[in-house]
Amino acid sequence: MPSFLHASRLSATKSGSLRDLILTFLTRPGCHLCDEARPIVLAEAGRIDAVVEEIDIDTDDRLVALYGMRIPVLVTRGDVVLAEGIISLRGLRRKLKSTS
Repeated sequence: MPSFLHASRLSATKSGSLRDLILTFLTRPGCHLCDEARPIVLAEAGRIDAVVEEIDIDTDDRLVALYGMRIPVLVTRGDVVLAEGIISLRGLRRKLKSTS
């Protein structure tokens, strides 16, 4: 299982999340797809009261090996990939609905 020890929580979280859902948003600096996906991920996390942890994959060789050019990647419990590459609001909502 990837180590998410260096995660920083983003501001879209609300206290007392309904399902204690943690979304791990894997990115790297300078990634334009990451920059485009961030507001979508944050908005959807805020809507469902989830916690978002953003991790720069370049800080962990294992994450680079696992996800390298696939970023941005959004994963949840059990390292289940919810979305990667071009992340759309519609696609993310569909995936989140199917995981609940």
